[in-house]
Amino acid sequence: MATNSAGSKPVSLASANLSRLSPGIPVPRYDRSRLVHSIVHIGVGGFFRAHQTVYLDDLIQKSGSMDWGICGIGLLKHDRKMYDAMRTQDCLYTVVERGGDGDKPRVIGSMTGFLFAPDDPEAVIEKMASPVCRIVTMTITEGGYYVNSGTGAFDAEHPDIKHDLADPAHPCCVFGYLALALERRKARGLGPFTLMSCDNMQNNGDVLKKMLLAFLNLRNRELGIWLAEKGAFPNSMVDRITPVTTDDHRAMVRDTFGIDDAWPVVPEPFRQWVIEDHFVEGRPRWEDVGAQMVSNVLPYEKMKLRLLNASHQALCYIGMLVGHDYVHQTMEDPRIRKLVRTMMDVEVTPLLPPVPGIDLDEYKATLIERFANPAIMDQLSRIGTEGSARIPKFILPSVNDQLARGGPVKIAAFTVAAWFRYLTGVDDAGKKLPIIEPMEAKLCPLAKKGGADPRPMLAVHELFGDLDKSAVFVAEVESALKSFYEKGAVATLESYTK
Repeated sequence: MATNSAGSKPVSLASANLSRLSPGIPVPRYDRSRLVHSIVHIGVGGFFRAHQTVYLDDLIQKSGSMDWGICGIGLLKHDRKMYDAMRTQDCLYTVVERGGDGDKPRVIGSMTGFLFAPDDPEAVIEKMASPVCRIVTMTITEGGYYVNSGTGAFDAEHPDIKHDLADPAHPCCVFGYLALALERRKARGLGPFTLMSCDNMQNNGDVLKKMLLAFLNLRNRELGIWLAEKGAFPNSMVDRITPVTTDDHRAMVRDTFGIDDAWPVVPEPFRQWVIEDHFVEGRPRWEDVGAQMVSNVLPYEKMKLRLLNASHQALCYIGMLVGHDYVHQTMEDPRIRKLVRTMMDVEVTPLLPPVPGIDLDEYKATLIERFANPAIMDQLSRIGTEGSARIPKFILPSVNDQLARGGPVKIAAFTVAAWFRYLTGVDDAGKKLPIIEPMEAKLCPLAKKGGADPRPMLAVHELFGDLDKSAVFVAEVESALKSFYEKGAVATLESYTK
């Protein structure tokens, strides 16, 4: 592990300063100025910078090819901080893998440009419309696709969508920008770029295709027909636990490795990327650096979303309610560890198809080990954000499948009840809980009003569909929620894990 020499002044991260870093820290060995922006990525956050950019950095280092570089795009106003940080560092940043054998730093160089749409929307549109652009990828969170969670249909009534349909020349959402770029490409005689979602959604490429074409049907039907015929929307499954960057992380990178980095990333060592091999304008040889190129991503997606992501939801709300702050603390709590393992084994595993090359028992054991990694310091508040997008995608599919087969939904219902209790904003001791929820204005008052009765929340059709009509599920959620209010979170957790 490379460390900072005692007393050495930290080096500001920039292209001109790479030679001044500790010789033990891997840095880009290629000429970044020659990289072509053939990939445009929308939504530059920690996960993207710990995952997709790392694979591409590995590939460029290995192959020496300059054909596949990345230009990042920030569409939202809150992306300005990332834009400012990356711009001052020539889009360089540090990734520190944190595992049981210590911290391993490296500097990533595969992203060489960053555009901030609120300042220069034209530059963003033209970047994607350029013949150089061959793939547009995105990590815009589950909520960024404008899906009605209850019906699975496109949410044409969302304010962002209504704005971009009414004023197409001044888009505010991802679909509006994509439409303008695709219109220009079509008018110039170019084909569409491949569109690839890297978000945690089952059939993420299919969802992106369905939602974007629904938008285009309302905005420019001819363009939608052209895209459906000539475009590609490969599904992908991405996996790497990546906590939110904190000032402690910045201090660690500065003090331990001598790098003054405004926005480092500190993921776990594990990473996985499974990609459906369907691209219209070529692609990097990601398989040469560990990605799996397959014909069908669904088994891998289903396994990951229903085991890893659903387990995150199962542990985070009850974890916060009983006073934990970090994921590894929940795995040190034998009650929550048992709760998670029971849900995996009893309520999820029987629903999963065979996954080529994967031993499910070994995979589940690996998940528990990854969750228990204390070096990651992964915040429960991070994985508890946007529950209205995550619960319907990670928990409810297994609920619906189990109800259809008459199977158990006890732990899933407990998880939903814990989420309802969490949305009241305080734990049993009155401590304020961190809530980051796009539907907060609607859901938090409903959760408080409903109290021990889950029916007001379950009646939110856009989240739960017709589950409020399932007597079995309603009864299971009600039983857990009543216990939360009458006995408290600790006693309820213990009663479910005896």
